Amino acid sequence: MADLKGQYDGIKSDIREAIDRVLEKGIFILGEEVQAFEKEFAEYCGVKFAVGVASGTDALQLALRSCGIKPGDEVITVANTAFPTVAAISYSGAKPVFVDVDETYDINVNGIEAKITDRTKCILPVHLYGYPADMKPIMEIADRHGLVVVEDACQAHGAEYDSMKVGSIGNAGCFSFYPTKNLGAYGDGGMITANDEGIAGKLQLLRDYGQTQRYRHIIKGYNSRLDEIQASILRVKLKRLDEWNEQRRKNASVYNKLLGGLEDIATPALRNDNSKHVYHQYVIRVGNGRRESLRAWLRDNGVATDIHYPIPLHLQEAYADLGLGKGALPITERNASEILSIPVHQGLHEADIRMIADSIASFLAD
Repeated sequence: MADLKGQYDGIKSDIREAIDRVLEKGIFILGEEVQAFEKEFAEYCGVKFAVGVASGTDALQLALRSCGIKPGDEVITVANTAFPTVAAISYSGAKPVFVDVDETYDINVNGIEAKITDRTKCILPVHLYGYPADMKPIMEIADRHGLVVVEDACQAHGAEYDSMKVGSIGNAGCFSFYPTKNLGAYGDGGMITANDEGIAGKLQLLRDYGQTQRYRHIIKGYNSRLDEIQASILRVKLKRLDEWNEQRRKNASVYNKLLGGLEDIATPALRNDNSKHVYHQYVIRVGNGRRESLRAWLRDNGVATDIHYPIPLHLQEAYADLGLGKGALPITERNASEILSIPVHQGLHEADIRMIADSIASFLAD
């Protein structure tokens, strides 16, 4: 599903130079590398501020805190996402309120307003698998109801909506640098983007114990800091992100041609707009209960697969207190029973993709 060793081999000398630069300086926390990477990432995303934190989970939690989300508030989001999206809402003391998704796997904007109450304070769209949620109507709904918007862009580094990078549209954008992301560190790391100086300033406090200077703490903050070595590695990789994303798009295009029209296979659905997918995952849907058989077939033919995500969050034991049973989110639940992620990373060659597609076609014809 990923080729991190192959990626490293292609940038080894630059990575070693970056790490050595940090080691020679002997400064490992909130130094020049983090400051430089924050500036470069902000420029890349087209925002005024970027604040490095320890993980994508922390990015989500601290973004919500910095936007004023507090205990008793409600945050509208989706249930077909990684656990940290919703856990971050819970960490802030707020309640997640789920809206079903549409055929793109992103939040169905037509279902948002029906979920708004006097306790709703935020909409948290997830740009799942690297495809931007439909942000224009989301922002219009937020404006009408006086809500903030926090973008979960943890899988969408470099994705674009209406020529704007994700993370630059809402009040804050959240990114994960987990190693397998399109822009991944060699450990955990995260980033929050914003255009509001007040939000950025609060984030800088929250990530470093709430201190304005050493031993002076004005709010109750956290230890959530992107470290210098990871920042130096990410600076090297950021220069190549657009190239790597473009290769993922080319790989996805080949898949679309080869898999489109196959019985029981649905390729990724896209809106009729100018959004730019970055294919953190290439996710097909396998109908007629054939997913597990196809997955086993591909495994036997040397093809790795994964399922993102097999159990929607509203059906997880951890969120049983929400009282949502099967049938509450029908599209989300259908997807969970059919989705299958197949390799799409930039290290693949067209021959690899054709082999995978041929394996899928052979299974279906059997």
